[in-house]
Amino acid sequence: MLIKTTTAIPSSEITPQDTFLNRRSFLTGAAAVAGAGIIAPQGLWAATKLSTTPGKFSVSETPTPLKKATSYNNFYEFGTDKGDPAANAHKLKPRPWTIAVEGAIQKPLTFDIDTVQNYRPLEDRVYRFRCVEAWSMVIPWVGYSFSEFVKACSPLPSAKYIQFLSLADRKQMDLPDSSGINWPYSEGLRMDEAMHPLTLLTFGSYGQTLEPQQGAPIRIIVPWKYGFKSAKSIVKIRFLDKMPRTSWNDLAPEEYGFYANVNPKHSHPRWSQASERKIDASLFPKQVATLPFNGYANDVASLYNGMNLDKFY
Repeated sequence: MLIKTTTAIPSSEITPQDTFLNRRSFLTGAAAVAGAGIIAPQGLWAATKLSTTPGKFSVSETPTPLKKATSYNNFYEFGTDKGDPAANAHKLKPRPWTIAVEGAIQKPLTFDIDTVQNYRPLEDRVYRFRCVEAWSMVIPWVGYSFSEFVKACSPLPSAKYIQFLSLADRKQMDLPDSSGINWPYSEGLRMDEAMHPLTLLTFGSYGQTLEPQQGAPIRIIVPWKYGFKSAKSIVKIRFLDKMPRTSWNDLAPEEYGFYANVNPKHSHPRWSQASERKIDASLFPKQVATLPFNGYANDVASLYNGMNLDKFY
């Protein structure tokens, strides 16, 4: 996956001005962020304000057209076909929204989405988003390193893993039984993976707030892993001392491992991972070779020294 880091954007600009001015106070844990220096609103966040200056993690690929990136999605809460999320996710209400934090931390916390969103200046990062079904997109995501949020939660030394739980609300979501998923959707990361600067707490893309089908209003992006590791519409974060159960690993452990690192040499039981369809502006997407860790081996391979990545897939 690709990242382009650019100059910081005023964090309030991703929030509509009326929402920012009237946002609810987060329920508990105010002391964790009260001194964060939230920037006064300066209007709607616009794509024209994004810099195109290459940053530390840049690679020179053109982003996937917005229409394709928001119409061909995996978000099983709204249906199992690629077009279902775009057709059905309009029912999702991204405001008001709170995120509960619990487990191995100093005390339980509940944050309002706008407090979390404005806790750190936002960055524009262009990621190459790799899906396990052997297709990929290049998407300019907006957020900040998840490690900053982790620090604000004051985890205990016993916290070795982080679990993400997504919204599961039948009033807003289809939650199809045919998916086989035991709702709510669950994903997880090892603590060192979560703390890596590439792991992005994400609030927007293409210069605007996340579309509902993209996992609004808050999701995780982990650029060196397959897309199913990037939990969407997060409502709860747990700090744990043991590896958490995750939805796809529970559903099909022989197909979806906990780590989900992009390893072209480890084939999915039903297809090869050695190449991928690059979804871009062309009518017929071309096949390109899949890179280990989605091209981020130099940055993240050291996290897995000594591990058999065919066994821990």
